Amino acid sequence: MLAGVAGLAVPAMAGCAGRQAANRPPEPGAPPPSAGLDAVIDISHNVTVTDFNAVRRRSNILGVIHKATEGGDWVDPSYAVRRRQAEGAGLLWGAYHFGTRQYPGAKQASTFLAAAQPGRSTLMALDFEPNDGNPRNTMTLAQAEAFVQAVYQSTGRLPMVYTHPTWADGAPSGRGRVRLSGPISSNSILAQCDLWLADYREEPQLPSAWAAKGWRLWQYAGNETEADSAYGSVPRAVAGVSHCDRNLFAGDTTALYRFWNGSDRTA
Repeated sequence: MLAGVAGLAVPAMAGCAGRQAANRPPEPGAPPPSAGLDAVIDISHNVTVTDFNAVRRRSNILGVIHKATEGGDWVDPSYAVRRRQAEGAGLLWGAYHFGTRQYPGAKQASTFLAAAQPGRSTLMALDFEPNDGNPRNTMTLAQAEAFVQAVYQSTGRLPMVYTHPTWADGAPSGRGRVRLSGPISSNSILAQCDLWLADYREEPQLPSAWAAKGWRLWQYAGNETEADSAYGSVPRAVAGVSHCDRNLFAGDTTALYRFWNGSDRTA
């Protein structure tokens, strides 16, 4: 991972997009995971985008999740213009928020919703993970729950939760070895959200709170470029972008569109 906030007022250099592997990488030459549809990428302002049409047509990508906000006062400057470009190219669009400790969860949700301007077919997500750039500014469990509750109250929909299994289960995580006050409980509002799992191993581990539910998206590789394959020996770079993270969807193309458009998604 490349970090969250380096200082309280400085935006993260990563979030979901652009990090190093969170866990042990697969063995060189290992085949790609086949548990789902490999058609979703996530990016942020740190990624150079040259052509969303190439993303869609040349690499068979169907959905893009873009960083929208971080904390309670930072908006990704690329979000709005790229949304128009991506949707114009026929791509499904999503927005994620990188949570921090600096602001209350409800305040962060307000910032996110104002910037993301989610429509019914906009996938929303909370990036809930250790802030490697400033571990003391890592979002707490209570703040994450407040964020999700505020988004639900405002939109009638629960966002996805992006997280790592070790972090969600309360173990020390990240370069700062920070940890939650306890594991995410199956009774938490977070566990009601669809899981966007970050785990770069061959077989992903489910956080205990989602053990019965499973994942909807699995981020299995990060920082994929033409020059450097982050997953095994087979490059999975995407045309039209400098680099990106790759995600599997638990289902086929029809199920992905149904999920993204809200007909098969947690409330």
